[in-house]
Amino acid sequence: MRRVSRRMTSRARALRREATPAERAIWRLISRYRPAFTRQLTIDERYIIDLANRTAKLAVEFDGSQHLDQADYDADRTTHLEAQGWRVIRLWNTEVLANPQGAAEHILRVTAECLGGTHPQPLPSREGRRRAPRTRPDSPP
Repeated sequence: MRRVSRRMTSRARALRREATPAERAIWRLISRYRPAFTRQLTIDERYIIDLANRTAKLAVEFDGSQHLDQADYDADRTTHLEAQGWRVIRLWNTEVLANPQGAAEHILRVTAECLGGTHPQPLPSREGRRRAPRTRPDSPP
């Protein structure tokens, strides 16, 4: 038995491929942080979260103008996710595009709150690392 239906899997994949400019801008800024963020996460076969951090149980929704007419649906969705233990934050696409760095910082700050103050960390880079000297088998230690 599949954990997620084929229909929901296909829909989530399509949403990843067709990401909005706001989603792409934020993903470029936070995809390297750990604990990892996930795009288009399916929850309970009912909802797909735009951006999620499973460890922090944080759901980030990017709202465009179509959400002005969906206030009841969005409220029901938020209530359902919060009942499952998720914290939901909503960001308007226009605000994200106007200040992507600020939006990413906000997401990371809320993630840290959900994790009890542990700030997500970017993956370490190899810059500045020194390689341990190699010892030759015939040389004394």
